[in-house]
Amino acid sequence: MREVKYAQLSDLQPIVAIDQQVIGHPNRREEIQRAIREQGCLVVKREGKATGFLLFNTQFFENTFVSLIIIAPEERRKGYASSLLTYFEKISPTEKIFSSTNQSNIEMQKVFKKNGYTPSGMIENLDLGDPELIYFKNKEDKYNPDK
Repeated sequence: MREVKYAQLSDLQPIVAIDQQVIGHPNRREEIQRAIREQGCLVVKREGKATGFLLFNTQFFENTFVSLIIIAPEERRKGYASSLLTYFEKISPTEKIFSSTNQSNIEMQKVFKKNGYTPSGMIENLDLGDPELIYFKNKEDKYNPDK
């Protein structure tokens, strides 16, 4: 059974392990711990085991920004990122939700499109040669695939 909820400090190590598996080092441990303490981290679990997480804050021009979605590599393409976004949309503290991904991250772009997020701009020079694509969704908008 799949479950999405606010992460607790007891989820810190499994979340950091997933992050380290994906990026190769535990450098975000303090950021993740702070997000958990501030209720800015969601975790998705299958049968009690963490399979991914989402970090967010409300410091993006007073709107919500999903700063990170990480799914364990062996659990990708199973709908976990969509589960995190769907749950998050219900609890978002602001109507407008923004997020981003690198232009090279085609899979995440597909996740945003599938979940009704629309392109909202691009930022150059964060990662040299790989622009950051910004996505937007108003949490009250119901995704209509016929639009």
